[in-house]
Amino acid sequence: MSDSELGEVFKSFCAFGAGKDAMPLMDNAKFGKLFRDLKIYTKKFTQTDTDIIFNRPEVKSKTERKINFKQFKKALQLCAEKMGVPSDTLIAKITAGKGPVAVGATKAVKAGAVDRLTDTSKYTGSHKERFDESGKGKGLEGRHNFDDKASSGYVGGYKGKDTYGSEERF
Repeated sequence: MSDSELGEVFKSFCAFGAGKDAMPLMDNAKFGKLFRDLKIYTKKFTQTDTDIIFNRPEVKSKTERKINFKQFKKALQLCAEKMGVPSDTLIAKITAGKGPVAVGATKAVKAGAVDRLTDTSKYTGSHKERFDESGKGKGLEGRHNFDDKASSGYVGGYKGKDTYGSEERF
């Protein structure tokens, strides 16, 4: 239960949700997450206690929102006093635990509606002809009705195709 092991746990909870380049500073939410993820809360030591201890003047000043490692160790000493256990016992429990856990994170759900909409075997009419038996699109070959005027760049209703520049101007 050296400072380096505790420092690694501290850094892992500081970086949770912030990416790799996170500063080694912990806010109140991550301080609470540490106790919640490592299952340190009891009936006599709750989230409210960690909130109060985090904001005590011995830990940080009133204007600061995050604590560094030195302040973190002081907060752990105050938590151990509140729990009625030696601080070494609390630190040992923290260093023995795993890092932060993503609880209730959103999982990718395969939506039934999307499957039904993209299943080419259920297509009917002209849309059905645009795909082969395997479901792969045929591309332009799957579209039978080409408008020659439209494919040449002219608007479909334009009657004077190939007449530009044929008449002499005055």
